[in-house]
Amino acid sequence: MVGSGPNTPVISVPAGDEAFNASIYEPGESPARDEPLLLGAGPHLFVDDYLIEAGTGLTRRVNRPERDPDIPNPIITGPEDRNFQPYISVLRDPESGRFRTWFGTWTDAQDTAVAHVGYMESEDGVHWIRPVRILDDPAPIQFGNSVIDDGPNCPDPSRRYTLAWWKDGGLKLATSPDGLTWTPLAPYPVLRHNHDINNIFRDTLRDRYVATISVYTTGPTWSGQRRVTMQSVSDDLLHWERPWYVLTPIDGEDEGQTQFYAMDGHLIRGGLWVAPVKVLRDDLRASGTPEGSCGIGYTALAWTRDGVHWVRDRAPFFEPDPRPGAWDHAHAWMDRQVVVGDEVFIYYCGYRNGHKVNRFEERQIGLVRMARDRYVSRDAGDLPGVLRTPPVVLDAAQLTVNAEVAGELRVRILGEHGRPLPGFDFDDCRPIRGDSPGHEVRWVNGAALPMGAPVHLEFRVQDGRLYGFGL
Repeated sequence: MVGSGPNTPVISVPAGDEAFNASIYEPGESPARDEPLLLGAGPHLFVDDYLIEAGTGLTRRVNRPERDPDIPNPIITGPEDRNFQPYISVLRDPESGRFRTWFGTWTDAQDTAVAHVGYMESEDGVHWIRPVRILDDPAPIQFGNSVIDDGPNCPDPSRRYTLAWWKDGGLKLATSPDGLTWTPLAPYPVLRHNHDINNIFRDTLRDRYVATISVYTTGPTWSGQRRVTMQSVSDDLLHWERPWYVLTPIDGEDEGQTQFYAMDGHLIRGGLWVAPVKVLRDDLRASGTPEGSCGIGYTALAWTRDGVHWVRDRAPFFEPDPRPGAWDHAHAWMDRQVVVGDEVFIYYCGYRNGHKVNRFEERQIGLVRMARDRYVSRDAGDLPGVLRTPPVVLDAAQLTVNAEVAGELRVRILGEHGRPLPGFDFDDCRPIRGDSPGHEVRWVNGAALPMGAPVHLEFRVQDGRLYGFGL
């Protein structure tokens, strides 16, 4: 369906005939290829089987971030900082290095359908400088705040930052030179959808903007009406393509009334685009919560390699704290990822008792940290495991490996007919041990990486975890 704004036709969904580009990860599914993969700078991660042609003796493991008692969670609160929504934007300023955060704050009237944008800064991404600053609204805001920064070299410095939220039935946008004072981009929603959650992201691989939106609808693979997730793209933030489904439940595959509330925290690593998914089970109740509470929310992991088709993991990536009374006992919804050196800071919203319970005090923001690019590993025990890539063409001078190795890891390079290239067999590779996101791979003859011709990389690991490699 297309509605009319003052100047621009506006798409409205769901219309009932949108495309489905959503799937669940199945081990061993690697695409057939007619041509070798040209690999440039990485990282190149083994989250799925895209870079795996064959493997033996390895177990795929989802590596869940762990709560750190040294982080004073929640780091952004409901009572003091006025947070009352599970959406947060965190950016690190490229000039100052400071962390900047924007989040939904409640009004003095505590109206659930009205919000402002709260703003704070931090030197370390953990401890925030208070009091919270309540920014002037560019226009009435109902739910959400999603901020992107096109950087100091953007063509129009007055529109460097973009803010997205939901109001009047769809995605509304404003721009800013500094992320503090906002001007509406259009007086109407630029993309209409029937559920009050959306966000935007800059897809740097394809030089376009992406909107992830929520709809409440029926569908061919699930019973009843549920919250599911769609996506659209735009070159200018005003004209959007017809959205398609990227996260949908499947009865018989997903338990109970599984719903996909939202997907944010987008992060591109090499050719892989990773995002945490807010999964909602309103048909469940967290243990030890007050009578009448309902709703459990956890986070799953999803990814895309083409920017269109999304794959999600069955296994939870991050779950609520199992201890009754914990501030994040009912919900633990990840919402933003920030790369900080060799770590990723992941900001998430926790609920103490349930989905709609005491939202002005119990919806708060926490932080977990994990080693960079370590979402999924391929693990080997005492017996060595081997992983071989499909044919690849290397465009790099140095190969590195992201791995934790208590035993030993070696790499070899196979040429035509699967034979090791001279000087690049396992015995020629200096053994790799220890824990690093960037172990340098060296061969005893000091030869440079072969470039131009298709090769296979083969990794042999004993008593270790292999996450990926870099070029």
